[in-house]
Amino acid sequence: MTSEADAPILELSGITKSFGTVRALRGADLTVRRNEVVALVGDNGAGKSTMIKVISGVLQPDAGRIAVDGQPVSFDSPLEPRRHGIETVYQDLALAPDLDPAANLFLGREVLRGGLLGRLGVLDKPRMRGRAEEAFSRLGVGLQDTRSQVGTMSGGQRQGIAVARAVLWASRLVLMDEPTAALGVVQTGRVRALIESVREQGVSVLLVSHNLPFVFEVADRIEVLRLGRRVAVFSRAEATAEGVLGAMTGVTDMSGQ
Repeated sequence: MTSEADAPILELSGITKSFGTVRALRGADLTVRRNEVVALVGDNGAGKSTMIKVISGVLQPDAGRIAVDGQPVSFDSPLEPRRHGIETVYQDLALAPDLDPAANLFLGREVLRGGLLGRLGVLDKPRMRGRAEEAFSRLGVGLQDTRSQVGTMSGGQRQGIAVARAVLWASRLVLMDEPTAALGVVQTGRVRALIESVREQGVSVLLVSHNLPFVFEVADRIEVLRLGRRVAVFSRAEATAEGVLGAMTGVTDMSGQ
């Protein structure tokens, strides 16, 4: 019998997606449980990006089942995953460079002042800034000046802002697409700390990464896609570089299940 803690908060079964004659996903599966970090890995063309876009509602699958807490759902637009407490940190971070961090956290979800001022569309900037600073503090995101434009900040700081925005609104899951791409050693370490902080908030993490050493450090489980299918699942204790690479390349299909 599966306990509540082990029950999947997100489960994809038999997902297919084609683009013309190209079959990106061929019956792919994926499972994320409560309070865990799952890494989705695979070689180029394995279907990772398509899977993330299906989960984030950017693409709709041709067939298959998506379930949240065991209940079938349909992610027909990017708004649907958000309604289920799922937020995405895209590789390009999708931040507005001319706005400050607080404005980015509330982009599209701005808080209005009360009364007549709110009806006139006046923003409650102090309230948004206060909630933003609280989110940064919880996650350990260090910003010297929270009133500066995001475009003037370092890559690591921008990554922290994007993650804080996702965590502020996510109740179940944060998707992270290549979170360490183009980051140095120190900034990668900060992303590692961010992921752990997200988990401490009671939110699961699904990350896509080509950085296998990073994956081995942060992931509780590793799910491997190859040619549009899940071919292996490894726990952190059982994962080895040889096993994961073998599953990715098709030399062998190994599973730690």
